Amino acid sequence: MNKTHPQRNGDVTTFDSAKSSSEEQGCCRPRCARLCCPPRQACVVLLLLAAIAAIMGLAIALGLQPRALVNRPCVATHNWTGFLCNDRVTCIPASQVCDGTANCRNGEDEQEKLCGDLPRSLPAYLVFHCGNPEYWVYADQRCNGMNDCGDCSDEMGRLAACPPCGPAWWSCSPVHYEYCSCVPRALCRDGVQHCLSWSDEYLCRP
Repeated sequence: MNKTHPQRNGDVTTFDSAKSSSEEQGCCRPRCARLCCPPRQACVVLLLLAAIAAIMGLAIALGLQPRALVNRPCVATHNWTGFLCNDRVTCIPASQVCDGTANCRNGEDEQEKLCGDLPRSLPAYLVFHCGNPEYWVYADQRCNGMNDCGDCSDEMGRLAACPPCGPAWWSCSPVHYEYCSCVPRALCRDGVQHCLSWSDEYLCRP
Protein backbone atom coordinates (compact mmCIF):
# COMPACT_ATOMS: atom_id res chain seq x y z
CA MET A 1 0.00 0.00 0.00
CA ASN A 2 1.39 3.26 -0.98
CA LYS A 3 1.50 5.63 1.94
CA THR A 4 1.13 9.28 1.39
CA HIS A 5 3.48 11.15 3.61
CA PRO A 6 2.39 14.56 4.79
CA GLN A 7 4.26 17.35 3.06
CA ARG A 8 6.38 19.61 5.17
CA ASN A 9 5.52 23.23 5.23
CA GLY A 10 8.86 24.20 3.83
CA ASP A 11 8.67 21.88 0.86
CA VAL A 12 5.82 23.44 -1.07
CA THR A 13 4.81 27.10 -1.16
CA THR A 14 1.10 27.51 -1.52
CA PHE A 15 -0.67 30.64 -2.76
CA ASP A 16 -3.83 31.59 -0.95
CA SER A 17 -5.59 33.90 -3.44
CA ALA A 18 -8.39 34.81 -1.05
CA LYS A 19 -5.95 35.90 1.65
CA SER A 20 -3.84 37.88 -0.79
CA SER A 21 -6.89 39.63 -2.19
CA SER A 22 -8.15 40.61 1.27
CA GLU A 23 -4.72 41.95 2.23
CA GLU A 24 -4.64 44.08 -0.89
CA GLN A 25 -8.12 45.39 -0.25
CA GLY A 26 -7.14 46.37 3.29
CA CYS A 27 -4.22 48.34 1.99
CA CYS A 28 -4.51 51.96 0.95
CA ARG A 29 -2.21 51.20 -1.98
CA PRO A 30 -2.97 47.82 -3.58
CA ARG A 31 0.54 47.28 -4.90
CA CYS A 32 2.49 48.08 -1.77
CA ALA A 33 5.62 46.07 -1.36
CA ARG A 34 7.01 46.05 2.15
CA LEU A 35 5.22 49.00 3.71
CA CYS A 36 1.46 49.20 3.65
CA CYS A 37 -0.96 51.91 4.70
CA PRO A 38 -3.33 51.28 7.63
CA PRO A 39 -6.52 49.39 6.87
CA ARG A 40 -9.30 51.17 5.04
CA GLN A 41 -11.22 51.94 8.24
CA ALA A 42 -8.19 53.71 9.68
CA CYS A 43 -7.80 55.72 6.49
CA VAL A 44 -11.41 56.87 6.70
CA VAL A 45 -11.00 57.89 10.34
CA LEU A 46 -7.86 59.87 9.51
CA LEU A 47 -9.62 61.65 6.67
CA LEU A 48 -12.55 62.55 8.92
CA LEU A 49 -10.22 63.91 11.60
CA ALA A 50 -8.36 65.96 9.00
CA ALA A 51 -11.64 67.38 7.69
CA ILE A 52 -12.83 68.29 11.20
CA ALA A 53 -9.50 69.98 11.95
CA ALA A 54 -9.71 71.97 8.71
CA ILE A 55 -13.26 73.12 9.48
CA MET A 56 -12.31 74.14 13.02
CA GLY A 57 -9.27 76.01 11.74
CA LEU A 58 -11.38 77.85 9.20
CA ALA A 59 -13.96 78.77 11.83
CA ILE A 60 -11.25 80.09 14.16
CA ALA A 61 -9.64 82.06 11.33
CA LEU A 62 -12.93 83.63 10.36
CA GLY A 63 -13.66 84.45 13.97
CA LEU A 64 -10.33 86.25 14.38
CA GLN A 65 -10.73 88.41 11.30
CA PRO A 66 -11.95 91.91 12.13
CA ARG A 67 -15.51 92.43 11.04
CA ALA A 68 -16.28 95.35 8.80
CA LEU A 69 -17.52 98.31 10.74
CA VAL A 70 -21.18 99.05 10.30
CA ASN A 71 -21.82 102.36 8.57
CA ARG A 72 -24.18 104.04 11.05
CA PRO A 73 -24.15 107.78 10.59
CA CYS A 74 -27.01 109.70 12.15
CA VAL A 75 -27.85 113.26 13.13
CA ALA A 76 -27.58 113.93 16.85
CA THR A 77 -28.75 116.99 18.77
CA HIS A 78 -27.79 120.40 17.34
CA ASN A 79 -27.41 118.69 13.93
CA TRP A 80 -24.16 117.14 15.03
CA THR A 81 -22.75 114.10 13.27
CA GLY A 82 -23.62 111.05 15.35
CA PHE A 83 -23.20 107.30 15.78
CA LEU A 84 -26.29 105.09 15.75
CA CYS A 85 -26.37 102.47 18.52
CA ASN A 86 -27.44 98.86 18.03
CA ASP A 87 -30.98 99.64 19.13
CA ARG A 88 -31.33 101.70 15.93
CA VAL A 89 -32.90 104.49 17.99
CA THR A 90 -30.17 106.09 20.14
CA CYS A 91 -27.94 108.52 18.24
CA ILE A 92 -24.93 109.74 20.20
CA PRO A 93 -22.62 112.59 19.10
CA ALA A 94 -19.45 111.47 17.36
CA SER A 95 -17.25 112.76 20.18
CA GLN A 96 -18.92 110.34 22.61
CA VAL A 97 -17.56 107.35 20.70
CA CYS A 98 -14.47 105.89 22.38
CA ASP A 99 -14.55 108.47 25.17
CA GLY A 100 -14.20 105.83 27.89
CA THR A 101 -17.90 105.86 28.77
CA ALA A 102 -20.47 103.47 27.32
CA ASN A 103 -23.15 105.76 25.92
CA CYS A 104 -24.95 103.02 23.95
CA ARG A 105 -27.01 100.55 25.95
CA ASN A 106 -24.79 97.59 25.07
CA GLY A 107 -21.55 99.55 25.03
CA GLU A 108 -20.93 99.12 21.30
CA ASP A 109 -19.54 102.68 21.13
CA GLU A 110 -16.56 101.51 23.23
CA GLN A 111 -15.78 98.21 21.49
CA GLU A 112 -12.21 97.33 20.61
CA LYS A 113 -12.94 97.22 16.88
CA LEU A 114 -13.93 100.90 17.07
CA CYS A 115 -11.41 102.14 19.60
CA GLY A 116 -8.41 99.89 19.10
CA ASP A 117 -6.38 102.18 16.83
CA LEU A 118 -7.73 105.74 16.83
CA PRO A 119 -8.49 107.35 14.47
CA ARG A 120 -7.88 104.60 11.89
CA SER A 121 -10.27 102.20 13.61
CA LEU A 122 -13.12 104.73 13.46
CA PRO A 123 -15.49 104.99 10.49
CA ALA A 124 -14.49 107.90 8.27
CA TYR A 125 -17.68 109.85 8.92
CA LEU A 126 -16.76 110.21 12.62
CA VAL A 127 -13.37 111.83 11.94
CA PHE A 128 -12.25 115.26 10.74
CA HIS A 129 -8.57 115.64 9.81
CA CYS A 130 -7.02 118.95 10.78
CA GLY A 131 -4.77 121.11 8.63
CA ASN A 132 -1.85 119.58 10.52
CA PRO A 133 -1.99 115.90 9.50
CA GLU A 134 -0.79 114.86 12.94
CA TYR A 135 -4.04 116.05 14.51
CA TRP A 136 -7.68 115.05 14.13
CA VAL A 137 -10.96 115.82 15.86
CA TYR A 138 -14.37 114.21 15.91
CA ALA A 139 -16.72 115.22 13.13
CA ASP A 140 -19.12 116.96 15.52
CA GLN A 141 -16.28 119.25 16.63
CA ARG A 142 -16.07 120.73 13.15
CA CYS A 143 -17.81 124.10 12.88
CA ASN A 144 -18.75 124.16 16.56
CA GLY A 145 -17.13 127.56 17.08
CA MET A 146 -14.23 126.14 19.07
CA ASN A 147 -10.62 125.90 17.95
CA ASP A 148 -10.36 122.13 18.48
CA CYS A 149 -7.60 121.57 15.89
CA GLY A 150 -5.41 124.31 17.34
CA ASP A 151 -4.95 126.00 13.96
CA CYS A 152 -8.65 126.83 13.37
CA SER A 153 -8.72 124.48 10.36
CA ASP A 154 -11.84 122.87 11.84
CA GLU A 155 -13.59 126.27 11.83
CA MET A 156 -12.06 128.29 9.00
CA GLY A 157 -10.32 125.70 6.84
CA ARG A 158 -11.39 124.90 3.28
CA LEU A 159 -12.22 121.29 4.22
CA ALA A 160 -14.35 122.41 7.16
CA ALA A 161 -16.64 124.52 4.94
CA CYS A 162 -18.35 126.07 7.95
CA PRO A 163 -21.39 128.32 7.54
CA PRO A 164 -21.21 131.96 8.65
CA CYS A 165 -21.61 132.74 12.30
CA GLY A 166 -25.17 132.25 13.49
CA PRO A 167 -27.22 134.85 15.41
CA ALA A 168 -25.93 133.51 18.73
CA TRP A 169 -22.35 134.40 17.73
CA TRP A 170 -20.41 137.60 17.07
CA SER A 171 -18.21 137.53 14.00
CA CYS A 172 -14.68 138.87 14.24
CA SER A 173 -11.41 137.55 12.94
CA PRO A 174 -8.95 136.92 14.34
CA VAL A 175 -10.05 136.24 17.86
CA HIS A 176 -8.19 135.46 21.07
CA TYR A 177 -8.22 132.33 23.17
CA GLU A 178 -10.11 129.21 22.14
CA TYR A 179 -12.28 130.68 19.35
CA CYS A 180 -11.51 131.24 15.69
CA SER A 181 -13.75 133.65 13.74
CA CYS A 182 -16.82 133.90 15.97
CA VAL A 183 -17.34 134.34 19.68
CA PRO A 184 -20.53 133.59 21.59
CA ARG A 185 -22.63 136.68 22.14
CA ALA A 186 -22.77 135.72 25.80
CA LEU A 187 -19.15 136.91 26.00
CA CYS A 188 -19.88 140.33 24.57
CA ARG A 189 -19.19 143.25 26.92
CA ASP A 190 -17.95 140.91 29.63
CA GLY A 191 -14.83 143.00 30.22
CA VAL A 192 -12.54 140.49 28.47
CA GLN A 193 -11.10 141.09 25.01
CA HIS A 194 -12.00 138.21 22.67
CA CYS A 195 -11.72 140.00 19.31
CA LEU A 196 -8.45 141.60 18.25
CA SER A 197 -10.39 144.73 17.35
CA TRP A 198 -12.18 144.86 20.71
CA SER A 199 -15.47 144.83 18.80
CA ASP A 200 -16.85 142.26 21.23
CA GLU A 201 -16.60 144.92 23.94
CA TYR A 202 -17.69 148.02 22.05
CA LEU A 203 -19.96 146.93 19.17
CA CYS A 204 -21.39 143.55 20.08
CA ARG A 205 -24.46 143.24 22.25
CA PRO A 206 -25.29 140.01 24.12
